[in-house]
Amino acid sequence: MKKVSKISLLLISLVALISTFSGVETVLAQELQQDLQGVWRAEVLKIIKEEKKLIAGTETEVIIQTLEAKILEGDKSGQTVTLVNDYLPLQVGDSFFMNYLITIDGNEIYSVRDIDRRSALIFFTLLFVAVIIYFGRWQGLRSIMSLFGTFLVIIYFLLPLLLKGYPPVLTSSLIAAAILFLAIFLTHGFNRESGVAFSGTVIAVILTGILASVAVRMTRLTGFGNEEAVYLNFATLGNLNFSGLLLGGIIVGVLGVLDDIAITQVAVVRELKESVHNLSKKEIYHKAMRVGREHAGALVNTLALAYAGATLPLLLLFSVSQIEFGMILNQEAVATEIIRTIIGSIGLILTIPITTTLAVYFLGPRHD
Repeated sequence: MKKVSKISLLLISLVALISTFSGVETVLAQELQQDLQGVWRAEVLKIIKEEKKLIAGTETEVIIQTLEAKILEGDKSGQTVTLVNDYLPLQVGDSFFMNYLITIDGNEIYSVRDIDRRSALIFFTLLFVAVIIYFGRWQGLRSIMSLFGTFLVIIYFLLPLLLKGYPPVLTSSLIAAAILFLAIFLTHGFNRESGVAFSGTVIAVILTGILASVAVRMTRLTGFGNEEAVYLNFATLGNLNFSGLLLGGIIVGVLGVLDDIAITQVAVVRELKESVHNLSKKEIYHKAMRVGREHAGALVNTLALAYAGATLPLLLLFSVSQIEFGMILNQEAVATEIIRTIIGSIGLILTIPITTTLAVYFLGPRHD
């Protein structure tokens, strides 16, 4: 029964993947013979026709547009073509990406792939950088450099290694250590406080990875909880370990909150040692832990709400399907996010006593 359900899922996903490259009225047999020639940017010159149609077998309406567009790049740059758009309503002047396909019969097909959002993305990225640097000054600039370095490590090291089939958990853990090194030392400087925060966070990451591995095995999560994983499985011919990728994703996903809690605890211990010189190590530990508990409560809520927000459309889909609540929680897509939240929360809670203990014993009074 399990094998049948997996095969069904793969077949359904394959049909869905193929159908995205064609119009609503394209015959499935013809879709299977389409050959993608390129993805090019184009601009809407004219909306020839716009109408609403019902999706077959449903009561849902979709807007169908017949567009006249100018190709802006590729082999056919400068040419004007007519195409049917059933993806996202466009307006005159909009820039978008189009698929160019040729069927087995030699017919050319153009279809809307996605709208061009790059200008808006660049604007908000620059706004983000400006705000961070304005308020954070030199510290803000270092945090931007750290963030940039983190993305470089993920794009040029983590992703290629995973695609080559390296063990996902070990690879993600090592890359996580590199990311933490960049994030902590580049942002907060090469000092004893950063060393303590880095050490405490790495220990917490190791423990989090072990817990995540046990949780994934006990819940029998396959890593196919979303359609992106299914598409990636086809693209890589099934050569990737998706349960391992899920573990790696959990490890990388909690780095931000672990870094946050570790730096905060180190700062609290440092301030207590600088402000009150007659406190014992035990008293400093307990005072810092009280701050850590308050911080942990806020971060657990932040983590849970972040994962809930990311899966909100999925939760709404399950809600309207009239499935029992217990069955909704049992769905792999939902169970995966529950495990992410729980393991991430446990990881950040473990970071508090670990980092606080290291800070109490290894940070001495600073002499400026």
